[in-house]
Amino acid sequence: MSVGWRADIEMIAALVRRAANELLRVPGAAIPGVLAPTIFFLGLTSVFGHLTLLPGFDSSSYQSFLIPISLMQGAGFTGAATGVNLARDIEQGWFDRLLVSPAPRSVLLAGLVISASLRSLIPAAVLLVVGFALGVSWPGVGGLVMAVVIVMGMGTLAALWGCALALKFRSQSAAPLMQAGMFVLILTTTAYAPLALLTGWLHTVAKYNPATQIVESARQGFVGGVSWGDTWPGLLALAALMAVLAAFALRGMRRTAY
Repeated sequence: MSVGWRADIEMIAALVRRAANELLRVPGAAIPGVLAPTIFFLGLTSVFGHLTLLPGFDSSSYQSFLIPISLMQGAGFTGAATGVNLARDIEQGWFDRLLVSPAPRSVLLAGLVISASLRSLIPAAVLLVVGFALGVSWPGVGGLVMAVVIVMGMGTLAALWGCALALKFRSQSAAPLMQAGMFVLILTTTAYAPLALLTGWLHTVAKYNPATQIVESARQGFVGGVSWGDTWPGLLALAALMAVLAAFALRGMRRTAY
């Protein structure tokens, strides 16, 4: 391994360790990402649990149908928190120290988003424990692996979105926009009912929203089996969204350096 690659990996590892240390020092920082999607899951399954009785609903368990959405919401909140933390570091001047380091901007961004993808596993673990306790179907090894991949991908996606906004506004006041953006992206999909049962503008938006493919990929195992035909559209949509937001975030980092 060349010296340059070794230095880049060490920088990424240092940023991941810093994010982990923040959780150890302030454990309460992880609570919003755990509490909010758990409340949504418990509340919505209690109120809308009988939707599965509708003709055309492709699951007999609303808990199993909804748990992937809650997992994605947890990842979204956790990733958005990375953007808030970056805005705080910008306000306090700490991020300027990173910018004057020899590390490439892409490496700095990678350290931030990788830490977010790993932290997104915390709310996912809690939600799965709660879900299984309430009757969520066991997705099998393939379905569980798919859920973990989607959760980490959504954490990365949300972190890229949050970082792009933090670099744009350079203030923690942009936090509501970071969270709302991911919230809207996830909920304007087949979040609460299959596409065939949606009507009006929500049906149209969900049909063309790329996040719908991600949702359907995450549902594999919990609802039905796991297949490559249902997997690759979600992974492709996730990769495309990540590429677009990574370009915006890197652009923001390069402009911040001047």
